[in-house]
Amino acid sequence: QVQLVESGGGLVQAGGSLRLSCAASGRIFSINAMGWYRQAPGKQRELVAIISNLSSTNYADSVKGRFTISRDNAKNTVYLQMNSLKPEDTALYYCYANLNELGYWGQGTQVIVSS
Repeated sequence: QVQLVESGGGLVQAGGSLRLSCAASGRIFSINAMGWYRQAPGKQRELVAIISNLSSTNYADSVKGRFTISRDNAKNTVYLQMNSLKPEDTALYYCYANLNELGYWGQGTQVIVSS
């Protein structure tokens, strides 16, 4: 069974930082793109950042210059370093990964940024 397990969410004041982690486990033969999405209350899920298996990255305009996505292929893990957090970054953050040519989602980790 393949699964993604996220960690690192929490409550932080505006201007602060958080680091999210997402580890893939199970019978994994290949990992392609890994990324982070978020969903705020009453809004659709949106892409935050994504990183390919060759480490090329793409970011939502709203987080460029503040968030950094990275991955450790040896650990099957993707990270999201979030700096200069704003109240509008408050959302449930979901990890995504293409594992064995299929898309998988994590259970979500809550990020709350207070003003």
